[in-house]
Amino acid sequence: MNNDGVKKNAVSDTEIFNEEKQAEILEKFDSESKVRRFASKRTFVVVSAIAVLYSLFHLYITFNPMPTLQQRAIHVAVGIALIFLLYPLTSRQDRSKVAWYDWILFFLALLTAGYLISEYTAIVTTRGGIPNSTDIAIAILTVILVLEAARRVTGWILPILALIFLTYPFISHMDFMPIKMMTRPYDLGDIFGQLYLKTEGLYSSAIGASVNFIFLFILFGAFLAKSGMGQFFNDIALALAGHKQGGPAKVAVISSGFMGSINGAAVANVVGTGAFTIPLMKKIGYSKNFAGAVEASASIGGQILPPIMGASAFIMAETTGVAYGTIALAALIPAVLYFLAVIMQVHFRAGRKNLKGIPKSDLPRVKEIMKERGHLLLPIAFLIFMLYQNVPIGHAAFYTIVSTVVVAAFRKNTRMSVKDVLSALDNGARQSLSVMVACAVVGIIIGVVSLTSFGNVMTSSIASLGAGSLFLTLFFTMIASMILGMGLPSIPAYIITATMAAPALAEFDIPILIAHMFVFYFGIFANITPPVALAAFAGAGISGGDPMRTGFTALKLAAAGFLIPYLFVYNPAMLMIDTTNAAVNTKEFPMAPLPEILMITATAVIGIIALSAAIEGYFKTNMNIAFRLLLGIGALMMIIPETFTDIAGVIIVAAILGLNYMASRKEQNINIGI
Repeated sequence: MNNDGVKKNAVSDTEIFNEEKQAEILEKFDSESKVRRFASKRTFVVVSAIAVLYSLFHLYITFNPMPTLQQRAIHVAVGIALIFLLYPLTSRQDRSKVAWYDWILFFLALLTAGYLISEYTAIVTTRGGIPNSTDIAIAILTVILVLEAARRVTGWILPILALIFLTYPFISHMDFMPIKMMTRPYDLGDIFGQLYLKTEGLYSSAIGASVNFIFLFILFGAFLAKSGMGQFFNDIALALAGHKQGGPAKVAVISSGFMGSINGAAVANVVGTGAFTIPLMKKIGYSKNFAGAVEASASIGGQILPPIMGASAFIMAETTGVAYGTIALAALIPAVLYFLAVIMQVHFRAGRKNLKGIPKSDLPRVKEIMKERGHLLLPIAFLIFMLYQNVPIGHAAFYTIVSTVVVAAFRKNTRMSVKDVLSALDNGARQSLSVMVACAVVGIIIGVVSLTSFGNVMTSSIASLGAGSLFLTLFFTMIASMILGMGLPSIPAYIITATMAAPALAEFDIPILIAHMFVFYFGIFANITPPVALAAFAGAGISGGDPMRTGFTALKLAAAGFLIPYLFVYNPAMLMIDTTNAAVNTKEFPMAPLPEILMITATAVIGIIALSAAIEGYFKTNMNIAFRLLLGIGALMMIIPETFTDIAGVIIVAAILGLNYMASRKEQNINIGI
């Protein structure tokens, strides 16, 4: 039986979400999906051609770089020019054509890069980076265009945040400001020269990361999608877990985790994979809210799953100076623990409600799937190999894109035509726009922070709130990270939190890798934390559940994820690194002793399983509230990396689970009349 036939059987009698329905849900919860659909073929061809050329430009500069400021300016200018063609002024506007004023904005966007390129020599030599009146005018225009482009793609949150920061240097010298926040006066030249003429503003390291490798990894994801990798992940997850207890939910966790790691787009991932998995979950008996929450929690978990981590691993390597291999290895155990927690809650919920899996006869077989599409794993393996061989990240991404096209040609059903390649180049450019414009807006924040030292103010504020307590400082850093990450894609969310919140942890001599991993986790979890839980809301859109209830259910599924960052701060062995003699800014970390890694992993795994059982109130049979509380306490004691708590936790967990097992045996004997 072919894969298509298997899929039809597996979803028989379930609601099928076609591409049109998926697009409708995406547009409701994901502003970056509200694009124009051109009635004119000529306009469509023009826009697609620009997008393809945009992708080819990035492939070209991978090996033929231009001066840093110039290539970053082109990356931003052409990107926001495309946004004005693709995204209407408002969601109610006619989306079948480009409004006349958007063509004007398109050319003005190109002007911002054209001016900087034509004046580049004068800016860096003659004027020495000091802006003249024309520079200031073009800089103001560029900032306005970037903010408007960001509003159209990401919504209001990020532009408003940037405007708040941008207001600061204009008023920071005024008497009504708190003493801590007062600075010298800044004029327009100071502010907009910083934002436009230097690599510490709009064209900061955030855009540097976007142009050098984020774009290429998004493009890689577009080529993988065109080759059928999404179908491969769905099918292999079905074959491995579809027949198990609560199988469809486990399928959702596995397939969404893998896809989320590659594409880095939580909301799009919820809709893409959830269109298939959520109806299946509802069919076997999971509630609407729970089904949407499973998909949301798994999709955001993909961002913390090595080796790609939604491209955030590469940003972290660029930001911290820590080797990519060290970051990917450090992220492994926490990611496994997170997904284990979600799967075990899914498993125990299925046990409590007696939810069965899909009959094996309706599922694909692993052997058949690997034969048909298994070769698509080769580019990912090739990428990992190159990265661990210290091949430059951009070069590795380029080679992987080429290898994807070559490997996909091994079989007819995955082979890409010239039209497919052009479509992947087009789609990759379009998918990159939300990250590009978010990084540009983040650059405004970075520019203000570096100009005014506002970052030091926020760092000292968090430290003051912590009152010298590491735990309280971690807590307030968590809150700050989640607020800063609300409604943002994972990459700009990480960049903002790394700039604003991570330095607060340096006050306690926490090494840079651990500090960045801590804020990275909580910036991502903002996507499932009400009131702005976009991934959960998208899941509810497919399941038909209540958005807020789905959000809180996703939060419960991700409960272990909120504990894990605290655990690796207090015991870095969970990250497989030894920080015994590490300074705050250490870039290289030796591996922790293997026995210590194994011990903390083993106790954490048992603790996670016990915590999941306590949350669901079920292990082998239902538990009363007292047993759940005791089991939860024992689980937390096992997760906390201390010998005494581990021993006490083992005793409590073993006792409660043992009693629960005996109770289940007694129930079985009663049921069979013994």
